[in-house]
Amino acid sequence: MAEAEANDFSLVAAIDLGSNSFHMVLARVEQGEIRILERLGEKVQLAAGLDEDNMLSEEAMQRGLDCLRRFAQLINGLPPGAVRIVATSALREARNRGQFIRQVQQVLGHRVEVISGREEARLIYLGVSHTLADDEGKRLVVDIGGGSTEFIVGERFESLLRESLNVGCVAFSRQFFPDGRITAARYSQAYTAARLELMNIEQAIQRLGWSEAVGASGTIRSVGQCIQAGGRGQGEVNREGLQWLKRKVLKAAHVDKLDIQGLKPDRQPILPAGLAILEALFDALGVEVMPHSEGALREGVLYDLLGRYSHEDVRERTLSALMERYHVDLDQAARVENKALRLLQKVEPAWQLAQSKLAPMLVWAARVHEIGLDIAHNQFHKHGAYLIEHSDLPGFSRPDQQTLALLVRGHRRNLPSSDRLSEFGDEAVTLLRLCMVLRLAILYHHIRGFQDMPEMTVEAAEDALAVTFPAGWLEDNPLTQADFEREAQYWAKAGYRLTVR
Repeated sequence: MAEAEANDFSLVAAIDLGSNSFHMVLARVEQGEIRILERLGEKVQLAAGLDEDNMLSEEAMQRGLDCLRRFAQLINGLPPGAVRIVATSALREARNRGQFIRQVQQVLGHRVEVISGREEARLIYLGVSHTLADDEGKRLVVDIGGGSTEFIVGERFESLLRESLNVGCVAFSRQFFPDGRITAARYSQAYTAARLELMNIEQAIQRLGWSEAVGASGTIRSVGQCIQAGGRGQGEVNREGLQWLKRKVLKAAHVDKLDIQGLKPDRQPILPAGLAILEALFDALGVEVMPHSEGALREGVLYDLLGRYSHEDVRERTLSALMERYHVDLDQAARVENKALRLLQKVEPAWQLAQSKLAPMLVWAARVHEIGLDIAHNQFHKHGAYLIEHSDLPGFSRPDQQTLALLVRGHRRNLPSSDRLSEFGDEAVTLLRLCMVLRLAILYHHIRGFQDMPEMTVEAAEDALAVTFPAGWLEDNPLTQADFEREAQYWAKAGYRLTVR
């Protein structure tokens, strides 16, 4: 598996396609530690390009692509697996994100992952926790983005609560300050809207408790810099400074007149909205002071990437928890996983699956293919696919979950349809073949370990596969023979020929 072996990268990079800004960090890996070499960031305001139907405008997409062409120079030549690109709120919402993502992948040469709000929160906390002192006690981390705001309560390097609200400085600017005018009434509306959203999570945060609050976004850094320039702090956000800055913002009456020391010009249009959100969360969560951390989503992506190659892959922990929650038969899962890996080697000359970046999905699908049994035996493959696609699975992007769900959904009965596979583009054939390998491993162990199974030979061709058991064995084991004969019929519908003898 190509990516699983890529544990000796000297350079790694993370790119964050945010709703307000695009960021990139390039780092050197030395003795398991990350040393940042370059940080790049540009205001793209992708979220400002979303219309009422959540369609991303051509102008917004072009701004993003122009920015990424500049980023591309720093990652040219880096191998697959050394670069991770994540997209957040604006692209979660955009109905035409596929069009933009395809162009991004052409420019950068690496895959783009659209991550869920809670996965974004987990990665933000990871970035913050690696750039602050490893103190005892719980920490509240807040990241106000362009389209969403993430809230995390964690201790040391582990996040305990992860929430994402549809509250962002670009989205709120469009909603409450569309023409740039600032009034007390508009500010109050933005503040109230943020408080209403916060009501969904404030009790859960207060129940967990925390001893320190930390900000991890450009908005929080910018507000802190304004407060410091006004002589009311040392770069942190505090209650007195917030009220002072609020008075100055309301007095200006328009974003073009926000002549505030410490405020960068590109921050002017979104300051009123960001300030209203920040004041609302201070009041809702009882925050008194909030310093800023340089670590954020992109740093978290880097540390998560490093963890995957040093046997600390959070996805492994996620699936182990999923298996425990849904009472998976661990022995059967291990049997199917081992057989699937052996079959992968046997079909490799013809199907070239082991080198695919999707190969790890075969192992994970083998482990969790039976989770749906905990819901009901009837249609359990569908139940399992639904659970995987719609659960909060730390470490997995949305496309990852959809891929894994497809394999679980397709592990029995009909193979995935061509229409469904076409949604995965160039990966469609690889996914179909991985699904076939998984199904063979499951059929082989249909007896669930109560019978010693003979070794079988496997020969793969472009659109065919031949399985040979020892002479006379199938005749003595009619259940296995019937299983494979029925399987051949499913394969025929997908345009493949399965021969068993």
